Amino acid sequence: MKSICVYCGSSFGGDPAYREAAAETGRVLAGAGIRIIYGGGKVGLMGALAKAALAAGGEVIGVIPDKLRGLELDHPGLTDLFVVDSMHARKAMMAHMSDAFIALPGGYGTLEEIFEVTTWTQLNYHHKPVGLLNVAGYYDALLTFIAHAVGQGFVRPVHRNLMQADTDAEALLDKLARVEIPDLQRWIEKP
Repeated sequence: MKSICVYCGSSFGGDPAYREAAAETGRVLAGAGIRIIYGGGKVGLMGALAKAALAAGGEVIGVIPDKLRGLELDHPGLTDLFVVDSMHARKAMMAHMSDAFIALPGGYGTLEEIFEVTTWTQLNYHHKPVGLLNVAGYYDALLTFIAHAVGQGFVRPVHRNLMQADTDAEALLDKLARVEIPDLQRWIEKP
């Protein structure tokens, strides 16, 4: 993996562990020589991620819609910053530039983005692994819900592991490098 897209909050959240995990993720990815693709902001977890990665000598590429430049305060020190015209263009560019995806704690946007790329993996629009960095139990309820969705037949068991999770950034990277993406044709129900 040469580039990983990291989705995360534009605020710090309620636990200092979130900020430290974002910074640690930035350092880990930079240390592994992995380029970070992210939303381009300098505030919240986004800023902590970028600042730590850049300080560790990493390459950080931001993609931000023009409308959000003022809200997320685009980061001036990035390796590169792409300004696009919409959220759709942002997500498409970030996905295209990335070999894998990681979600740190975040809100609606983070959840929407990580589920969209997971769906794209499920449907074989790409074969890129997806991971949740489960900082301080942030994603525990979501992981329980995914298990519930599998149990209720809305997520097929073969797709349960499309979204890997770990509490440690290095361990999550290792899981993402080893995940096997199932072939779409193997699970389609025939009429």
